[in-house]
Formats: sequence, structure tokens, C-alpha cells
Amino acid sequence: MGADWRQLRAQFPALAQWSHLDTATYGASPRCATEAVMRHLARRDEFACMDFLQWFDDLDRLRTACARLVNCRADDIGFVVSSSAAMALMLHGLTWHAGDEVLTLADEFPNQLYVSALLQRYGAQLRTVPWPQFYDSVTPRTRVALLSSVNYATGFRAPLEQISQFLAPRGVLLYVDGTQSVGALQFDVARTRPAFLSVNAYKWLMSPNGAAFVYVSPQLRASLAPSVVGWRSDVQWREVQQLHHGEPRFADSAERYEAGMPPFPSLYALGAVIELLLEVGPRQIEARVLQLAAQTRSMLRELGATVNADESQIVTAVLPATDAAALAAKLKSRRILTSARHGRLRISPHLYNSEEDIHGLRSALIGLQARS
Repeated sequence: MGADWRQLRAQFPALAQWSHLDTATYGASPRCATEAVMRHLARRDEFACMDFLQWFDDLDRLRTACARLVNCRADDIGFVVSSSAAMALMLHGLTWHAGDEVLTLADEFPNQLYVSALLQRYGAQLRTVPWPQFYDSVTPRTRVALLSSVNYATGFRAPLEQISQFLAPRGVLLYVDGTQSVGALQFDVARTRPAFLSVNAYKWLMSPNGAAFVYVSPQLRASLAPSVVGWRSDVQWREVQQLHHGEPRFADSAERYEAGMPPFPSLYALGAVIELLLEVGPRQIEARVLQLAAQTRSMLRELGATVNADESQIVTAVLPATDAAALAAKLKSRRILTSARHGRLRISPHLYNSEEDIHGLRSALIGLQARS
């Protein structure tokens, strides 16, 4: 049986006031996420936090849910506060040699482009290349490729399985930032085989800031040193009455990278969202958001826009004689949320959007064109 998208839409209070077509910037949060946070805070009041170790049992259940979402083992999942922290975890944990290179695309998200400042400390360098030159740019010095699953500004959906198959025999690690797709598009670790996947949950996973998770492959964990240590770094951290003193004995699982207290309120919200997504079904969700994106592209073409290829749920458009930033601002004044990135209008529908949202956007664009 197909999902009842209209009933699901009712889970999102913000949609009563806004046409939210900008998940690529921030996702709207469902009621179940807010309720999960409030239950946790009420529990803190009721028990005065004396049951805090039980919160980690809940965290392990969330670890399992994240693993189900991206098709890996629970031991492969660790929690961080952002994709920036995830990238630092990986890059600081590697052993570098002078002349090593990291490869990324020229129009990538700034997280990937700014790592040049970090790599300089190790005598390594970042190389940025256009996508058509990517494969030819891999050399014996390439250690890591940093790529987004979907580009934030263009909507380009990288062929990650093909890239992984190319990089693996050359000994190049594949780091994937899945923030701009996981929650909308299916991601299968077993098929894609990245060494490292980071997912910040405030966009397509519709959660508060501070909720993010990583997949770290067992092969990489064997050599990737933790770059942050804390009271949870030792494998027996649950023995709080007599914590281990001395060198930490790290767990083999990805939990070894967590170190301290996680942001529980945000992670409880994430748990509620993932439960919702798994109940609806990732395959159905992907089909729905791609359908809405295709309808949006078709509508924009009819209005004379040049749009990106039908490959992802992020739609980017250039309208004739139109400033994208000014257009996004005018749409916002009409309570239609879009965004502008690098001269393109960006529309990013999610499962909570409807055909009516697209029709409303069309009417607004026609009205604004008539005024100009």
C-alpha cells in the first residue's frame, strides 16, 4: 500500500504557514521529533538524570536504526555533531606524508574546499578539479577523494558506485558527505562501499542541529586513530563507579570516535525521524521526492528556465533576465521558501511537499514575471 502523503504532511506544523521548498538549506521538523525531545527533557526532570546510562541504551537503538537506513552494521555507526566534525575526525586520524593529495570537485560544498587549510599542517595538499577531469586526476599520490552524494549548488548526483569501484584498487579512500541526500534518496553502504560516510541530519533527515552520524568502514577503523579522547574513549566507559585510569583501550566499533557526552535531545529527535522514514519506506520516499522534483523541472522549463538534469531531488534553475537571489527573496515575502546558490534558483522538495506547492510556486513565478 502506498504512503498517505497528505496525512504525513500533517505531521509538519510549519507547513500551515509556509510553502517549504528549501530542504537543501533546512528541513522542516515533524511533530514526532519535537515530541521526542520533550519526552527526554521531561524524563530529565522526573529522574534528575540519575538514569543517564539508560540514555545510551536508547542511543544504541538509534545506532541500529541509522544502520538500517544506510544498510550497514550498527558497529559501523558513530555519532558526531556536524559533517565538519566528521571530516575533521577522518582527516586528523589518518597518517600523512609530505606530498599526499586529497581530491575534490571544483564546485563542492565549502567543507570539502576549506580542508586545504588543515592539510597544510601535514604537508599534504588539496586538488580541486571539474567533474569531467575527476578520474584522470587520480594519481599515486591521491590518498582521499572528498565528494558530496548530491551537490548543494547544482544538484549533481555523483555516480558513487562507479567512483568507488575506480578508487578502491588504487588504494584511494572515498569520503562521502551524504547530508544533501540521505533521508530523501536511498543510500546503500554495501553497494557504494565508501570508507567513510557523514550525514548531518538538519536537512533531509529533518532534525535539530547537533544530530549527525558517520559510517566508518571496518577496514578504515583498523588504521584510523581517534582524534578526540574523553571519558567514553575506553571500552569499559560504562563502569562509571570505577572508570579506567591510564591509556584508553578503544573499542573496535565506530563508537571509539565519540569520546564524550552526545547531544541527546537532538539525537532523540533524529531517532523519531528515522523511525518515521523506515515506516514509510526509503524506496517510496525516494520515488516521491524525485517525482516532485521532475514536476518542478517540467514546470520551470515551461516558464523558459534552464534547469539541471533529472538526476536528484535538488532542482536548480536559471530564469531569463532574473537575479536568483532577488527572486528567492521575493518568493520568501510570499511565504514560499526557496534559495539561491551561485546564480541559480534552488528548489528542493521533500516528502512533506505536494503538487499544490509546485502549483503555488508556478503561480508566484508567473506573477513576478508579469511585474518585471
